[in-house]
Amino acid sequence: MNKKYIAGVLGLFVCLAGSLWAEQFRFSYTEGDKYRFLSTVQEDVYINRILSHQAEILNRIAVTVTSVSNGVGRHEAVFQTSERSVGLGSSRTFQWSQEYNSVFDRDPFGKYTIDRAYYMPVVRNVPLFPDRDVQVGESWSFPGEEVHDFRASFGIKEPYRIPFTATYTYLGLKSYNGTEYPAISISYRIFEEPKWVSGNLWPTRIMGASDQIVYWNRELGQPAAYTEQFRIILELSNGSTVEYRGSGKADIIEVKPMNREAVAQDIAKDITKLGIQNTTVRVVPEGVTINLENIQFQADSSILVPSEKAKLDQIAEILKRYPDRDILIGGHTALAGTAEGRQKLSEERAGAVAEYLISRGARQPTQVVVRGYGAEKPLADNSTETGRQKNRRVEITILEN
Repeated sequence: MNKKYIAGVLGLFVCLAGSLWAEQFRFSYTEGDKYRFLSTVQEDVYINRILSHQAEILNRIAVTVTSVSNGVGRHEAVFQTSERSVGLGSSRTFQWSQEYNSVFDRDPFGKYTIDRAYYMPVVRNVPLFPDRDVQVGESWSFPGEEVHDFRASFGIKEPYRIPFTATYTYLGLKSYNGTEYPAISISYRIFEEPKWVSGNLWPTRIMGASDQIVYWNRELGQPAAYTEQFRIILELSNGSTVEYRGSGKADIIEVKPMNREAVAQDIAKDITKLGIQNTTVRVVPEGVTINLENIQFQADSSILVPSEKAKLDQIAEILKRYPDRDILIGGHTALAGTAEGRQKLSEERAGAVAEYLISRGARQPTQVVVRGYGAEKPLADNSTETGRQKNRRVEITILEN
């Protein structure tokens, strides 16, 4: 057989085989799309190399693509962080910690355009893709950055930025939760020596490492999920060190719009039909809120009285009809005692309601966030007993995202 013919056939075969193993990664955006990212982090915290505590952090990110121009998507996002301790006797509920709003543009290759005033997202320009197909096993590198909120810890007033270079490798198809996705490994290291800042304590050196695997959804043009192993060490000006070690994972969920008015009407009918007392429902910007007015606890405690448990059994059955929606449980007090005492009591009472609803199967713990508001959001006049009764309440919000 002609050697040139054989060489040509082999060359064609190699070319075709290469195309089968190649992938073009591009972000795709559609105006009006809404996504929810749910990220969970298991973290060990060491002070001076001694384990201080363990925590589980829950990050909920609600994203809306508000416009698309030349393939660039404008994103409006809300980043909500909540946390719970890990260990014997720890609560199952996540306590609200912080919330950030952000607006940014992202192009098809993953590059951000974002105002320097925004704290979120923490990791930016990851992943970034080359303007070509990539083969299995092929690697590439691009710059990225981490942005940290050091206001409370160190008095640094502006978002603190740490640059890095990320290295990517296309791993081919990998399984995640039983589905095959094109997978990419991402690895980067950070080393930073901040300048002195005002205050008594500041980080003199920041070192860290992140190793991730991103699972790519071809149809969405977005990550389906990612997993991460991380470590970050802060050497402080007083000579001590703080180290965070852990692992995390995140899933993206495409959000279906909630017909808030219809949901509120249906719940109101259920409340009337079941004869649930001192309970109303209303539409709010976050979703639909069930308001439990004058909810009864033992005096100055977060222990529910038996009659309230019966009421919550009925509320749990209502919530089970909307299983895909997360809920926010907010505690509110009347204007009595100290601000610190009101805050603590409102958090504990919201937590007690959350624990009870979880125990009745209304939600999984990762679907519930607890927040205490103290007396910051009164519904009525605190100078009257009737008003104070309305203000002593727990609100359960079925969230849009």
